[in-house]
Amino acid sequence: MPKKPTEKGMGKEDIKLQTPKGMRDLIGEEYYRYQGFFEKASEVAIYYGFQPIETPILESEGLFYHSVGAHTDIIEKELYTLRTKGGDRLALRPEGTAPIMRAYFEHGLQSQPQPVMLYYHGPFFRHDSPQKGRYRELRQFGLEVIGSSKSITDALVIRLVNTILTEAGLPDLTIEINSIGDRDCRPIWKRELVNYYRKHAKEICADCRERLKDNPLRLLDCKNPKCQTLKIAAPSVISYLCTGCKQHFKEVLECLEAMNITYTINNNLVRGLDYYSRTVFEISMAPAEGEADGLPLALAGGGRYDYLSRALGSKKQVPAVGVAIGADRVLAAPGVANLLPRLIKKPKIFFIQLGTEAKMKSLSIIEILRHTKTPIAHSLSKDSLSAQLGIAEKVNIPYAMILGQKEVIDNTVIIRDMRSRAQNVVKLDELANYLKTLKA
Repeated sequence: MPKKPTEKGMGKEDIKLQTPKGMRDLIGEEYYRYQGFFEKASEVAIYYGFQPIETPILESEGLFYHSVGAHTDIIEKELYTLRTKGGDRLALRPEGTAPIMRAYFEHGLQSQPQPVMLYYHGPFFRHDSPQKGRYRELRQFGLEVIGSSKSITDALVIRLVNTILTEAGLPDLTIEINSIGDRDCRPIWKRELVNYYRKHAKEICADCRERLKDNPLRLLDCKNPKCQTLKIAAPSVISYLCTGCKQHFKEVLECLEAMNITYTINNNLVRGLDYYSRTVFEISMAPAEGEADGLPLALAGGGRYDYLSRALGSKKQVPAVGVAIGADRVLAAPGVANLLPRLIKKPKIFFIQLGTEAKMKSLSIIEILRHTKTPIAHSLSKDSLSAQLGIAEKVNIPYAMILGQKEVIDNTVIIRDMRSRAQNVVKLDELANYLKTLKA
């Protein structure tokens, strides 16, 4: 006889004790690594005048259709959508720029001194086939400069993302940059691109034949080996830039050179979203030795999006530029630094308690240590001295603090040096000063 379903129509046999495909739990040290990276990135952003913003994980589905583009992979293949009980159509955010532009208008940020500079980090969702360093629940850190068309702001976000990645322990970076023009000059190049690919329609992959009809700029994004030779010979956008776009691009490159930032112009770099204009860029690193595909590992990408505000219904065009760093790929990259968050320090003392009275007094002792900002570890659920000392040695903590029955009566603790085995009895009212004398 089948099991009776619950009110929601599912029995216990439907429960899977595992995360959904492409998603994962962050526990302990792995969580701290993400927190540490986001703290480092935030520290750089704050120094340069960026303010934090956090947008909802769920947004109106239409926000992404009108911003990202209906014929992009994000919309056609990767968007997680749902319909609420009230009939609203919502989507898990696949990227951060459109929600931040929505917030810019909703909260009247256009009335503040321009540009408005914002940073953010958190989870984003794309129903993609998980690849190396990629997940369906991905974590990003991003920067947005809204309200300025100046070329210096393009160079600023490139400089900051380069600084963040370098200070995360990844110095051997490649910066690729291009300009895809604006609405004055891009249509001419786009027409030439379409004509070129139509002549070779039988030679391209099936996906590119669809892109040729719906989103021809994404022909240059194709990674299929079959299409690479054609990409190399495709019309270059640089040849079709108008005077304004040429000057803007020239100024961006001059700013990068003035900051001693090495870059490569990549004529095939277009980025895949509809809202980009003029400057686009990607930052990557060489593949690890022995990687099968031998392709560079893309860590960050962004560009200018001067037309996004109009796509979202604004009567006013608001120039802007931004970048997103893929935190998952950064933290999986070889050589990345172990950036622990500021609140997490390696324990200096392992606190050991013996007996019921000591256990009851333990939390008060721990509060003394917290007020002296002494990082500790403990195992209050353990009772035996040998078990607790064994844990202290295993985690390689330099000192142990022992509180037993006698110490509870005497208002003292024993401080043991785990390296020399020397130990001292210290009165509780002298503990704070004594801890300052201990060498790590």
